[in-house]
Formats: sequence, structure tokens, C-alpha cells
Amino acid sequence: MQFGIFSVSDITRDPVSGETPSEAQRIKAAVAIAKKTEEVGMDVFAIGEHHNPPFFSSSPTTLLASIAAQTERIVLSTSTTLITTNDPVRLAEEYAMLQHVSDGRMDLMLGRGNTAPVYPWFGKDIRESLPMALENYNLLHRLWREDVVDWQGSYRTPLQGFTSTPRPLDDVPPFVWHGSIRTPEIAEQAAYYGDGFFANNIFWPKEHYMRLIRMYRQRFEHYGHGTAAQAIVGLGGQAYIAKRSQDAIREFRPYFDHAPVYGNGPTMEDFTSQTPLSVGSPQEVIDKTLTFRESFGDYQRQLFLMDHAGLPLTAVLDQLELLGGEVVPVLRRELAALRAPGVPDAPTHASLVRAKYGDAEPRQPRPNANRGDNVTGGSPYQDTDDVRR
Repeated sequence: MQFGIFSVSDITRDPVSGETPSEAQRIKAAVAIAKKTEEVGMDVFAIGEHHNPPFFSSSPTTLLASIAAQTERIVLSTSTTLITTNDPVRLAEEYAMLQHVSDGRMDLMLGRGNTAPVYPWFGKDIRESLPMALENYNLLHRLWREDVVDWQGSYRTPLQGFTSTPRPLDDVPPFVWHGSIRTPEIAEQAAYYGDGFFANNIFWPKEHYMRLIRMYRQRFEHYGHGTAAQAIVGLGGQAYIAKRSQDAIREFRPYFDHAPVYGNGPTMEDFTSQTPLSVGSPQEVIDKTLTFRESFGDYQRQLFLMDHAGLPLTAVLDQLELLGGEVVPVLRRELAALRAPGVPDAPTHASLVRAKYGDAEPRQPRPNANRGDNVTGGSPYQDTDDVRR
């Protein structure tokens, strides 16, 4: 079971101090949070992708590459990478490069995003977002698995004899999670490819996510990737922790009441009772998180949103100390004891390499001499004599 932090990269006014951090401050804070996540013993740090204020993470691969250079163990991911407004060719190249520079300590979550204006900014039509997401991922999936790709679709120019470089590390593509809060077709897509499915598990009651996850599990089994219980599921969640629950409620209330995503809605008490939000002592957060397994079954990744709503960096780092020091160790132990036999771990680069090669040495693609283009002849790599037809 993997535990970690995911961020949506919001820049929100602190309602207690009245200050709004700069973009520069929040970018540096994200690096500090990722390093702290590793320091306190958690496994994953994920950052979202946005292209508009008040968010800062327009280039997740750049930020994650910087974090990779400053960490040793933690898996770096996204929450999410936009499969619609990004060119799948650039996604193939950029995330393969991140895979190399992080020594395989990465995966990514693909999604359509929730900011409508981003589509015309990148020359796309939001009315085509779902078929675009399905087609773009089909191409991305091939680009990571085939040295030479011929392709034609509806949403980008055709490819003839195209090779995406660099090839994935060890010729093993990054593991992909598909994130969705409402779209059955995305759950179907994840199941079809045998990929992971991530439910952000933040704003909606559990019944909303249960339907999507149940469908994903059933279709994962239908496509022959394993039993429904072996499907790869990730969940989000939100928490604010203090040693005493009274302090947690008092400290978090102004942030809840004034945050754009919460304000003028249900009370904090109603929100915590109706959604996955936990505000309380370490034990209360443990108890609430354990209910996720009761609702969704055994799962592989649990991420928490904690650097949002204007919380200052010092408060977030304190939260990580409590989460990593007092909450996650208990959750690891309890969930491991409850876990059914045969449920797999979250895939990692090392496990995917073992699955593909066993004890053999992984492939390390070495290009042939430059021929000036990539649209003629066979494979550009020395270890294959495949001829395009």
C-alpha cells in the first residue's frame, strides 16, 4: 500500500494572516512539501496540471524533475496530466524523459481536467473532450510500446514512421492511472488497458465513487487482466490533523469557511460527515480512512490533499509530521492485516521490469547512425531488424 500527498497547486489567500503567497513562494513550497513527504516515510508525491491563475503547476514534468534531483526514494506522479489539451507525442517524450532522470521513480495520472477555458487556449473543442481523451491515450499507449508508429486519427496530424524519443527506461512504459470523478468511459478505458483507476475522493459522498470503482473492477476482470479484486485502485482524501480534535476543528475552520471550493456551502461539520474530509485527531483520521476500504475494497494507493485552501507552508509541514508519524504507520499495519490474499501491490518501475524480463537484462535501446529522418526504412534501433510495411 502506497501513501502520499497530492496537490492541485492552488494559490489561495490565507484567511488568518490575510496574505496571498506569490507563485514563486508556492513553487518552492511544493518542493519542500515533496521532500518532507519523503522524510516522514511516505511513498508518493503528486502534482496537478493547470494553465490558469490561481494555480501554478503548468509544467509538472519540470517541477517533478527538480524534485527527483533532491530526493532518493519517493515516487513522483501527477494529479492530473491533461490527456486532452496536450499532444500525446509530447506527453510520450516528456514523461519518458522524466522516467529516465528519476531512475524510474515516477508514474502519471491522466485526466480531462475541470477548467473549460483551457480547451480553446490550446486550440481544442471541449465538446470533443471525451473522444479526444480516448483517442489521445490510444496513441500515447502505442508510442511507448512500439519503436515505429504509423497512425492517423481525428485530433492531430497523422504520423508516418514516427519514433518517440527517448524510449521508456528499460523499454518499460511508465505506469498510468486514469483519473475521473464522473465518467464511466474513463473507467472503461482504464480497465481495457489494465491500467490503474484513481478516484480523487474529495468532494462527493462515497456512493458517487463506489459506482465508478465497481464498474472499473468488473471491466478489468472482463478484459482478462485479473480478478476484480486485483484491479489497481487509488484514492484521494483530505485531512487536517491536530493532537486534539478540538484544536483541529478550531484551526481549520477559517480555511474551510473562506476557501473558494468550500465557502458558502455546507458547514465544515456537514462536509466532514458527508464526504471523505477528515478534521480531527490522528485517531479520527485513521478511523475515517479505514472506512474507505469498507466502501471500495482493498486498494493500492492513498493520497491526501493537505496544501490547499491557503494553509501556510509551516502548517502543511506540521501536518505531514503528524500524517507520516502517527497516522500512516497505523494505516499501513491495519490495512495490511485486513488485505485479502492475492491483492497486488501498486506497480512500480522495478515490479514492471521484473514482470517483463524476469531475471534477464532489460532492453537498452541504442540508435543506429543518423539517417536524417524517421519516415523511411525499418526500426532506428540496433537490436531489431523489423521492417516497416
